[in-house]
Amino acid sequence: MITLDIAWYRHTHSLESKLRNEERLQKILTETCSEESDVQLKFLKLAEAMQSFIPFDFMATGVRPLNGERFTDIGYLRVGFDEYQHIGEKELLTMTGLDNKSLYAVIENSHADSNGNIYSSEVSKNNAPNNSLQRILLNCLRMESYLVFPVSLGYGLSVHYFFYSRQPGIYSKAHLAFLNRIKQCLTDLAEKIVYYDTSSSAEGDWPVSPDKKRNKAEFYPGFKSIVGNHHLLLAALDLATQVAPYNTSVLILGESGTGKERVAQSIHELSTRKKGPFIKVNCAAIPETLVESELFGHEKGAFTGAIEKRKGKFEQAEGGTIFLDEVGELPLAVQTKLLRVLQEREIEYVGGKSPVKVSVRVVAATNRNLEKEVAEGRFRLDLYYRLNVFPITLPPLRERKTDIEALTLFFANRFCKEFGKPFSGISDAMIQKICAYSWPGNIRELENVVEQSVVVNDGRTKLQLMRDLSSPAFSLTGKTDVNTFDEIKHIQRETEREYITSILQKTKGRIRGVNGAAELLNMKPTTLESKMVRLNIRKQDFD
Repeated sequence: MITLDIAWYRHTHSLESKLRNEERLQKILTETCSEESDVQLKFLKLAEAMQSFIPFDFMATGVRPLNGERFTDIGYLRVGFDEYQHIGEKELLTMTGLDNKSLYAVIENSHADSNGNIYSSEVSKNNAPNNSLQRILLNCLRMESYLVFPVSLGYGLSVHYFFYSRQPGIYSKAHLAFLNRIKQCLTDLAEKIVYYDTSSSAEGDWPVSPDKKRNKAEFYPGFKSIVGNHHLLLAALDLATQVAPYNTSVLILGESGTGKERVAQSIHELSTRKKGPFIKVNCAAIPETLVESELFGHEKGAFTGAIEKRKGKFEQAEGGTIFLDEVGELPLAVQTKLLRVLQEREIEYVGGKSPVKVSVRVVAATNRNLEKEVAEGRFRLDLYYRLNVFPITLPPLRERKTDIEALTLFFANRFCKEFGKPFSGISDAMIQKICAYSWPGNIRELENVVEQSVVVNDGRTKLQLMRDLSSPAFSLTGKTDVNTFDEIKHIQRETEREYITSILQKTKGRIRGVNGAAELLNMKPTTLESKMVRLNIRKQDFD
């Protein structure tokens, strides 16, 4: 009984002591996060505080998935009781004898844990590929075991904390349980890591200035062309990250100009097919008589003008991804053949007699309501189900207004560099007007507006808004009541017609070339010409 009393006393007081120490650690971590210091110093303080809770000989942290263009992990090797040596890209190259090219090959070959895990030396060395970051660190630092603990930040990004020890079997589930208890503090620190710009460091060091925060989307190479941090956008990109590694068909929904092609490109770049081709097809821009041939190819002599055998877009996309933009525009006959491609993974040439197997991932997009299209008999229900395995809806720009200023700055910088003009900023009046506007043309319309402002800017003054956004062609005011879907289509058609006509008026009817209407509308001249025919836009409309 005395033995049990002593054991209970020790257990109770040990638990109280443990809780007090953990509270102290959480306080230290909270203070560290709020300090105005560089990320390396923050992580060093974390390492010093963690030593008494989780023993380690080397501690590291980094963003996952690994950036194949730059190594940005931070590590500290314990070289004394309270002495730590910083290990960054430069130090790692020196220790391992690798060059930059070899290191990035190692990064490409490395995996990222999705949950907290404990590894022993024997298991790690046997399971980890010879050319992986885990194997390299275990060998060159002579470590026997390690623990990895990831904290997810959403948006497809996570920050991993690594603890390496030269003692085998030193880590246990109790260490993982402890990390889970302080997970929020680790997540807060991880946010500091992700939001810092890494572009200024040639040696993999984390930057020091809190003024250099950047868009999360820009940090990860798969989203380098996407600007914005609005929660609706981030939710859509979270979905894109989740589905990217698989061959699942994806349907991207959203209004025209919301960036559906950019997201499709990101899904391709984040997938295992990233080294394969990414073939884009605008289904609305292909004449109905040529759609089947364009998608599936044709044999010589299959129809008048088929003077040679030609591969279609699906076969060109072999091993990669095909992006079917405006898939709702496909004729019903072609929809039937597309369904077969999705089911059987094979195509048949126009005029051909035998099917051809293809390995292609299909990402489709539309600004139409496909459910209504199915109800009206214009879209096959079975194809809709096949494409709608994993839907992603992109928000219109009017629903993510907090991103408008960032997008404006992005386009302004890009066009100033492209036109060789200095960028002196954007006037307050322009910012106020573009933030108050509803942007029916979404990001594409904003891009055109900014480009026009850059074109006429003298390079010495701030950009001014050169387009009257309150004019009838750019206003949603005065719209009539809508009672049927056909009326919606009519309004959409008329709005598009007025928008294109206004651009043609500004370019004095010039379609091609620099600052021509096609360039301002961000579309191919042939696509614009076909739209003009479809919308019945004549020369007298813009003369």
